[in-house]
Amino acid sequence: MVSRLVFGLGLLSATALVHPAFAADTRTLQIFVSKNKQSLAVYDGTEVVATSKVSTGKDGHTTPSGIFSVIEKQKYHESNIYSNAPMPFMQRLTWSGIALHESNSVPRYPASHGCVRMPGAFAKMLYGMTDAGIPVIISDGELAPQPIDHLNLFHPDSPTAMPLLSDVELRPSMPDSPEAPVQVAMNDTVAMPMPVAAPDAKPPSEPISMLITRRTLRETVIDIQTLLNQLGFSAGDPDGLLGPATVQAINAFKTLRPTEFAGDRNLISDRLLKAVYAAAGKGEPPNGVIMVRKAFKPVFEAPVTIADPELALGTHFFTLHAVDEKAGTADWLGVTLANNLSRETMKQLGITAQESSIVSGKPIARSLSRIAIPDETRRRIDALIAPGSTLTISDTGIGRETGEGTDFITITRG
Repeated sequence: MVSRLVFGLGLLSATALVHPAFAADTRTLQIFVSKNKQSLAVYDGTEVVATSKVSTGKDGHTTPSGIFSVIEKQKYHESNIYSNAPMPFMQRLTWSGIALHESNSVPRYPASHGCVRMPGAFAKMLYGMTDAGIPVIISDGELAPQPIDHLNLFHPDSPTAMPLLSDVELRPSMPDSPEAPVQVAMNDTVAMPMPVAAPDAKPPSEPISMLITRRTLRETVIDIQTLLNQLGFSAGDPDGLLGPATVQAINAFKTLRPTEFAGDRNLISDRLLKAVYAAAGKGEPPNGVIMVRKAFKPVFEAPVTIADPELALGTHFFTLHAVDEKAGTADWLGVTLANNLSRETMKQLGITAQESSIVSGKPIARSLSRIAIPDETRRRIDALIAPGSTLTISDTGIGRETGEGTDFITITRG
């Protein structure tokens, strides 16, 4: 899943050129597409190792902006949407039909039906440089990854950086399909000693992808189901769905507290969530969630707390470029994507103000500083991170394009 440059291919244009600095190294790569410039750049860290002109979607078929990754590769593919049009060296970004691919028509202005077209020679070489999972960031303006150093980012075996939440449970992430197996996370609230790694233990080699976002109805229902089960109300499996068992358990809980829920006609409400948390001895409910995936599959998710929830977090993307296990350090790179929320979305999320979308380090630092991650969650993630791991921070949830066989996909402009 780590996308690496293995054989020293440094492309400074659509023509192949060997970059001597990369001759014997293995590097972690990212792809950035600018729709304004109609250009593509491949970065190793903060250094550009390949560039090309592209053609993105024309009016009526706009290429979406956002955070993607390559989820499928085929040397020869035919479009199942547009009359079997050939798409050589196809690198799929969404299951709905957005991809990078070769074309014999790349006029360096928007001309496609939504995909990112590339010249033939470059598309072939890019195909050879990438693995599934390489991040692809598509934006209107040009973006470039910058080093980000912040206490709230993850580090191997790092000490707790901030006084954060304790007495919190990790729960398994819900699979994309009911049959899909999923790893069960720790659910014991008693403090447990962390296992000591063997002296010759190897660090993780496969990256993970993470998303920090605001809680949605799904996460609220999962918490209510989990806690009602602990309280003996038989709410069914914590799946985020309001099935008959869950509805019956909620009504039974409310029946025992008629005064508290007098006049509350909503099945799910903040009042209910707070009451269930209080009954279970959990204090105030969190307002955020961190989700973790590996190899395109859910691993676990856990609550986080977002300070000043009335302010937008913005949309930020981080990639772990390098890890020093002995020193316990990690080199993170980050970018901020423009993502102006609609009034309807802001109202739905309880946001009253959003920061300027100008890309700089300050919005990233402010957003990171507002997120409190439980100690148990931080330790678990610190043990999982590897070069190529990614973290997305977004106000807008898991995203409709995220699903089975994908990393977290965040659309900032459709």
